[in-house]
Amino acid sequence: MTMENTSYDVILRNASVLDGTGKPAFRADVAIQGERLARIGSLELAEATQEIDARGLTVAPGFIDVHAHDDAELIARPQMTPKLTQGVTTVIAGNCGISGAPYSHPSSPSGLLRLVFKSDAFMARTFEEFLSKVRAAEPAINSAFLTGHSTLRIQVMGDDLGRTATAAEIRQMRTLLTDCLEQGSLGLSTGLFYPPARAASTQEVIEIAAPLRAHQGIYVTHMRNEADRVIESLEESLEIGHAAGVPVVISHHKCMGHRNFGRSTETLALLRRARARQPVALDVYPYTAGSSVLHVDLVSMASKTLLTWCDPHPEYVGRDLGEVASELGCTPVEAVARLEPAGAVYFFMDEADIVRIMRSPEAMIGSDGMPADQHPHPRLWGTFPRVLGRYVREQNVLPLHEAVHRMTGLAAQRFGLRNRGTVEVGNYADLCVFDPGTILDAATFEQPTQPAIGIHYVFVNGQMALEKGTPTASRAGKVLTRNPH
Repeated sequence: MTMENTSYDVILRNASVLDGTGKPAFRADVAIQGERLARIGSLELAEATQEIDARGLTVAPGFIDVHAHDDAELIARPQMTPKLTQGVTTVIAGNCGISGAPYSHPSSPSGLLRLVFKSDAFMARTFEEFLSKVRAAEPAINSAFLTGHSTLRIQVMGDDLGRTATAAEIRQMRTLLTDCLEQGSLGLSTGLFYPPARAASTQEVIEIAAPLRAHQGIYVTHMRNEADRVIESLEESLEIGHAAGVPVVISHHKCMGHRNFGRSTETLALLRRARARQPVALDVYPYTAGSSVLHVDLVSMASKTLLTWCDPHPEYVGRDLGEVASELGCTPVEAVARLEPAGAVYFFMDEADIVRIMRSPEAMIGSDGMPADQHPHPRLWGTFPRVLGRYVREQNVLPLHEAVHRMTGLAAQRFGLRNRGTVEVGNYADLCVFDPGTILDAATFEQPTQPAIGIHYVFVNGQMALEKGTPTASRAGKVLTRNPH
């Protein structure tokens, strides 16, 4: 008979535990040994190298940002402070059709790729080479990646993107996607709204996506239209997923433009009906403003536009486009051509839609933050605390245990992240320890890089990455794949 281990690396004592399954909180001690959760329960007789009194605090799984654009950030600034300080321990990147591989062009990334990659030093010829760059940087948090349809098109079709791909080009892209899946990609992402992919037909995407099913991949989409044609775009997304035989995730679901306010009742009803025949999930961020490249279509829908970066005129960054246009002596739409390439924050959503979408079944939380922006959207630093502080505690949109489930266990299930997302013995010790009474976002549109309030500790693979609200020197993040090796 062996003696029970009563000595651990870390014990969090007297905690209120939200295990990420959607169950209400329970009182327990939580023990960490090495990279894993070793015991959960009453550990009065146990000892640990480090003991933390978590009385009054909630211990939850580390948050999973299911819609991130941290592909280059993980390599360039691997401390990952914007994510750590809001309790995020894992990011899913390669979204909106933009990924770091496969890319072998000699010139620096341009156009849409500039949103994420300011240099080809952060991109790679193969998916495995890209993962090697991430691993070599030793990020502080975990990361997993999708393969971008726009990146595939650019790799195969060069600058000739204003048309549907030929049969031969589709075969090339399908082969490249297969390679990426075999090397650990979680699936295929599209950004059909954006110019590099806008000319792609539904059938093109279906044919490229064919390898997903055999590799248990997932289809994640920034749809072709999130405004007047949002229903048609949802139907297209569902058609692609159904034809490929794989789960669908609708990225940052929204209804853009004043005349589409309230249409989430239609979109969510459509998704509810679709779940009878196929697996469908979605993600949402807790703001009525979005952020993307500067584009006339988006400017025309927004009640207000703020510049987040601007290559030809960096002096205008952080300013209102209307004011800049006035100084230039033109309309905001006319100003776009004089300011490109640039990025912007757009105020074009309705709060009631955000709440309705956040409450809907299968809704996860994603930041969609752009870390390369000079003056980023505050969602980069504030998404998860904003949900828990403003939408849970202040507005009662969701109960705390349900909100945490959407940020953790549900996300891990939908993206196939094994042994993550729940506080369970044997799982990796990715934990966020926060005060549910004070947690709140501090980042604003005027000061977008303020760290959140109320997050005390973050553990990544058993190592303390945030201590009393301050990042440590720990860099214990892992690259996660659908088929770990």
